[in-house]
Amino acid sequence: AELALDAVLTVRQDKGEGRQPEVDIKKYAKVEKIPGGDITDCRVLKGVMFNKDVVVPGRMARTIKNPRILLLDCPLEYKKGENQTNVEIMKEEDWATLLQMEEDWIANTVEQIAAFKPDLVITEKGCSDLACHFLTKKGISAIRRMRKTDNNRVARACGATIVHRPEEIQESDIGTGAGLFEVTKIGDEFFAFVVDCADPKACSIVLRGASKDVLNEVERNLHDAMGVARNVVLDPRLLPGGGAVEMAVSHALSESASSVSGVEQWPYKAVGEALEVIPRTLSQNCGANVIRTMTKLRSQHAAASGSGAGSDGTARDGHTMGIDGNTGEITDMKQLGVWEPYAVKVQTIKTAVESAVLLLRIDDIVSGLKNKGGPGMGAPKKSQIDDGENVDSNMALAE
Repeated sequence: AELALDAVLTVRQDKGEGRQPEVDIKKYAKVEKIPGGDITDCRVLKGVMFNKDVVVPGRMARTIKNPRILLLDCPLEYKKGENQTNVEIMKEEDWATLLQMEEDWIANTVEQIAAFKPDLVITEKGCSDLACHFLTKKGISAIRRMRKTDNNRVARACGATIVHRPEEIQESDIGTGAGLFEVTKIGDEFFAFVVDCADPKACSIVLRGASKDVLNEVERNLHDAMGVARNVVLDPRLLPGGGAVEMAVSHALSESASSVSGVEQWPYKAVGEALEVIPRTLSQNCGANVIRTMTKLRSQHAAASGSGAGSDGTARDGHTMGIDGNTGEITDMKQLGVWEPYAVKVQTIKTAVESAVLLLRIDDIVSGLKNKGGPGMGAPKKSQIDDGENVDSNMALAE
């Protein structure tokens, strides 16, 4: 739960007063599963990590403090023409001239990049050996063929802007929000870390475990927890769990039904009885006496016009009484600390009502199928021996 809440609060981005914040956990909170280690080693980074190494490991720095990061989505290599071009070379010097032109173009591109003094260049495309040579001479580390999604996360974490052409680079495009760039070998693979960011709006969640099955299970639980945390951040209203809300609404509908006469009160009673299935199921799962538990819970909600006194003498709101999922006893959910998001409760009731309406609309078709029999069932066969006239003629001749 702490990992999920930390990740959601990290990627949260306020849009101004009166506007709902943006919490895109699918795009900016990535889970990295690394086999090995212990579950307690799982953590949320103040930045991002990705499975990459520098282009020239022996000559480019793998650890940079307070790096200036430049993000590109263009290649650092000589561009090939879109159309086929034939060049006729008459002299040996012309061939050397063509190679020199290519080298000059790459050198000019690197000079444009080096003018802004970046410590790390990350590009989504390729980086030629010649470009790596010039970058190394300038003391610049480079990472090539970066995923678009990872590049976006790095941009959010360090405050950089992805540049499309080297000629368009500006000082504001350089990311200076990261405190450390480091390449570390974990297992058999190298991972690059851009961490210790001042104001990260993207993060990586590192999961460690003994096996892939354990990691997959932890990842599923983490995604569920992040979804709950995101709902709470977007709508911070909470309701007591343990079936307390369903029982309170059921009691309110029952009281409303008493003020309505005729068949119009049937929907009130039907919906109220349907909502009681939640506390009833909780009681059944705990092995408690369902009838006694439900009767006692109804009486407590019926008596809860305001605040009452519990057995321990403390004031309790009867509307927060629900089923303890561990013991099966009726407990104050407020004191137990069991809460559910308001948005989830509302969506649950909406889905139930819409499903009921959908079934009522096709009620005639369902009834028709039941009367006619299932698909593929033919007409019932007649008995072959009704009377003496249906006896097989061959059998009669044989006799």
